[in-house]
Amino acid sequence: MESNQASSVRRAQFGMLLLGIDTCGPSGSVALGRLAGRDLEILGQIELEGRSYSSTLVAAVAELLAGVGVSLTDLGGIVAVNGPGSFTGVRVGLSAVKGLAEPGQIPVVAVSRLEVLSRKAGVPSAALDAHRGEVFLRLERAGQTPMELLSGASELAALQPAPPRVAVCDEAAAALLAAAWPGAQVVQSAAPKAYDAMRMGEARLVAGAFVDLALLDGNYLRRSDAEIFGEAAAGKPAPVPGA
Repeated sequence: MESNQASSVRRAQFGMLLLGIDTCGPSGSVALGRLAGRDLEILGQIELEGRSYSSTLVAAVAELLAGVGVSLTDLGGIVAVNGPGSFTGVRVGLSAVKGLAEPGQIPVVAVSRLEVLSRKAGVPSAALDAHRGEVFLRLERAGQTPMELLSGASELAALQPAPPRVAVCDEAAAALLAAAWPGAQVVQSAAPKAYDAMRMGEARLVAGAFVDLALLDGNYLRRSDAEIFGEAAAGKPAPVPGA
């Protein structure tokens, strides 16, 4: 095993190497970057097919590291997108992050996929398709703490005044917002990727805003299907959409 001193020398040689992981959307990605001063250079990114994260994620990380000639111990930090999105995707991604970070105590920061989309589009508020006629929504208003919530048509109608602009990256979210908030401008953006998360999260890593791995959890906004349908099978009242 490489000594701490040798690892420090290699980190100095390569700059601060950062790994980004996002498995929250219909497809995922992992990215590797080098932070030198205030400049973040993207060294590589690998797209991950949805529903196969558990079998491809760790292999993709290994491929990225090998392509640059570095190892896991050379990483200065990991930026993990912790949701919202696919419940299984979020769980698989965070489990992998913990497995990668714990042995070498690699610092980890967690970022919201909604916030990454917001920053990528340059629009304060953002929404993602949550299926079932709902969206995952980030609502940011001047002078108020941003909030993230699960919203259907009725919840959106109650959120007044509507924000002037909302970033989206899928047609379902765009259609729902256009119907509920006809006066709002729906700003289309490319879906956020792992390198977008790294660009947003690197400042938090530099600032030391790390998460405790024991407490790292998903930003789900919705309970899992197992919880919802388990309650229904047990005769409990069905949950109200958006509740």
